[in-house]
Amino acid sequence: MITVWDLLPIGLLAALAWYWMDSLKAREAALLSARSACALRHFQLLDETVSTERTRLARNANGQVVLRRVYRFEFSDTGDNRRPGSVVMLGREVELVQLAGVLEAVK
Repeated sequence: MITVWDLLPIGLLAALAWYWMDSLKAREAALLSARSACALRHFQLLDETVSTERTRLARNANGQVVLRRVYRFEFSDTGDNRRPGSVVMLGREVELVQLAGVLEAVK
């Protein structure tokens, strides 16, 4: 007979796999948004990557609980400097892109 305790490790592994896959998809969307924001202003996205700064629970416009992830990246506007930027993801949707103090709401 299978008990709840037998299913618990399988459930934990499934939750971990879901989180990992969801994080990969959110990271790809954040990287695409950072590339687009830099290209729009003729800036150079440095290192061609974003890194996770923070993850927490938040509610989207429909009131559903989703993960809010903040990704950091660096870009150059002159070619010889490094400036900070960030992408805020609410679930898999881009909520905000920030380039060195310039806020841009993305919908």
